Amino acid sequence: MSLDQPNVFVKHQTLTRDAFLGGRITVSQPRHGFRAGLDSVLLGAAIAPDSAALLDLGCGVGTAGLVALAHNPALAATLVDQNLEMLALARLNVEENRFAARTTLIEVDVAAKGAARLTAGLRENAYSSVIANPPFFDSAGGTLAQNGARADARHMGAQSLDLWVKTAAGAAAAGAEIIFIYPVESLSPLLSAFDARFGAITILPLSPRADAPVTRVLLRAIKGSRAPLTMLATRALHDAEGRAFAPQFDAILRGTAQLVW
Repeated sequence: MSLDQPNVFVKHQTLTRDAFLGGRITVSQPRHGFRAGLDSVLLGAAIAPDSAALLDLGCGVGTAGLVALAHNPALAATLVDQNLEMLALARLNVEENRFAARTTLIEVDVAAKGAARLTAGLRENAYSSVIANPPFFDSAGGTLAQNGARADARHMGAQSLDLWVKTAAGAAAAGAEIIFIYPVESLSPLLSAFDARFGAITILPLSPRADAPVTRVLLRAIKGSRAPLTMLATRALHDAEGRAFAPQFDAILRGTAQLVW
């Protein structure tokens, strides 16, 4: 779907302009509600350097896809979301960062039936990398946010999460990588959904500091592989003291390195 007039959707939004990758890309996003940040940068930096076709499920304002496009000049990206306002901002961000020629935007619910996804333009068995930062708090276990878009971006039950993984499996090409980033407390249903469909699952645990518990994980799998699961050593995002990022993550945030894992 092409959103040719994004201002129709975003003119009433209060936006911020945020620089990522040391200023290599700039992203417009709502001042309030769910905001792209560290997780989006890590997700976009986690794909294979030689990937040719990226699919970002639930792209929001497009930050993860923009990060991937900035790192790989040969990459083509497809950004998918059901929220028209977020897609309008994603279109704006794609155009302002000069990635429009390499980007397709599709408006569809990631958890929709296959026929609806195909009609919207989402291809099957087509993408060499599929990424997602899906909603993570089970809506049955907490209070939904007052803002509807924010609630959609943050809350999901296990059944809906499984549908996201199912969509990723159908869209991924043979041998493709599927990468999700997720809070560790909600990992169990995601790992179960991955294990039912993929092999070569690799888990990268991330903690705020070396002596702190893991708070989020990157989960990668390969479509069609039968290789066993691998749990990597935990990586600390920050130095032992202060707010500075550890050197490897500082380089990723500055846009001088991708995530090697």
